[in-house]
Amino acid sequence: MRVKSNRRSFLKNATLLAGGAFSAQSIFNQAYGAVFEDMSTKYNSFSPSEMADQEDYWAMIQQAYSASSAPVLNLNNGGVSPSPMPVLQAVERYSQLSNQGPSYYMWRILDQGREPLREKLALLGGADPEEIAINRNATEALNTIIYGLDLSRGDEVIGCHFDYGNMMQAWRQRQEREGIVYKQLDFKFPIEDDDFIVQAYKEAITEKTKIIHVTHVINWIGQIMPVKKICRMAHEHGIEVIVDGAHSFGLLDFKIPELEGDYFGTSLHKYLSAPIGSGMLWIKKEKIGKVWPLLCNGQPKSENIRKFETIGTRSYPIEQGIGEALNFHNGIGTKRKEERVRYLKNYWAEKALEIPGVKIHTSLKAPYSCAIAGVSVEGLTPKDLENYLLSRFQIHTVAIPYRNLDCVRVSPHVYTRLSDLDKFVRALGILAAEHSPQNMGAKGS
Repeated sequence: MRVKSNRRSFLKNATLLAGGAFSAQSIFNQAYGAVFEDMSTKYNSFSPSEMADQEDYWAMIQQAYSASSAPVLNLNNGGVSPSPMPVLQAVERYSQLSNQGPSYYMWRILDQGREPLREKLALLGGADPEEIAINRNATEALNTIIYGLDLSRGDEVIGCHFDYGNMMQAWRQRQEREGIVYKQLDFKFPIEDDDFIVQAYKEAITEKTKIIHVTHVINWIGQIMPVKKICRMAHEHGIEVIVDGAHSFGLLDFKIPELEGDYFGTSLHKYLSAPIGSGMLWIKKEKIGKVWPLLCNGQPKSENIRKFETIGTRSYPIEQGIGEALNFHNGIGTKRKEERVRYLKNYWAEKALEIPGVKIHTSLKAPYSCAIAGVSVEGLTPKDLENYLLSRFQIHTVAIPYRNLDCVRVSPHVYTRLSDLDKFVRALGILAAEHSPQNMGAKGS
């Protein structure tokens, strides 16, 4: 009887391990469930926009991120965001478990967590789980589409010079290798006119155009593109649309099918705060069969979305971490997060606009930006400004010396405190004063 009892206990524990982040016993539920529930009750009558400046609520969120007390102030969350503690703990816990017997615990236990994860990602994205593949980042997801679609010599693809670098390189490689035609539009951002942007894509279309590649949120300076309008226009001309959602998913309140694109890829380690090295691919169900997988699969023309997940040995602890990131995100709510992060962006940007010599390169209107904004200081190159902010003030940003943009990209997150942004604005004021034409002239004389 003892042997049977031990076996039943073992199987029960194995089932719980597989459920992990997707069960009532998740790390998030154990550590934060009651706290989030209490806060939800307290602010039940508040709209998402009214929640944006409720600092006691956001202080609770900040405390869940070790990054909120780091010695360097991270204002480059658009590059990669840190994770809250439940995510870090999940990755560590399941990494330790995996190493007790990798081939057993990973392939026979933790691998059972992928289908619940697929369902939770689909729920957040408003999609069918059979349209969701889990991978490592937006580059992998979008390269799967870029290289997976059959195109012939002379077929045209329309993108723009402000798409993400890896995506532009992928299309250029297909152009160089296969003779497709890759056309890129140029824009002078910020733009507060959807029709102007849509018309630019429309005017680039010819009878040979097969694909439009559009970035939902321009990573360089945060411009939100009118994706749905572009998709509708493209479909009227029989053209498919690939949507790069690296900087929108887990931040902006939308459902993927509502964008009306055909293909969508994103990184989960940005505003969803999932583990570093996690991403997601969405393909409209009826189009899965015609896309070749990026890595080999025994049935490359299968209509099963899982054909895009045959990458060999993968990190199962990361998948559990994605699940905990979803728990944390859902505890906040997408629209509430969007409103808070936009509030943080506007908080510092509006103050910075009052500083002589400081320029903001991003619209502050809600339809056109959320987290990311570009800023420059007269008399400083973007790289100089980035270096001064880090070396003198311990503030991490990223320089954007690209095409007609000369600025530093700034992107806060939910763990960013108002005092952090006050520190950043003071730093801008000091640097602007030091490099003002008057001061520089005085130094020269």
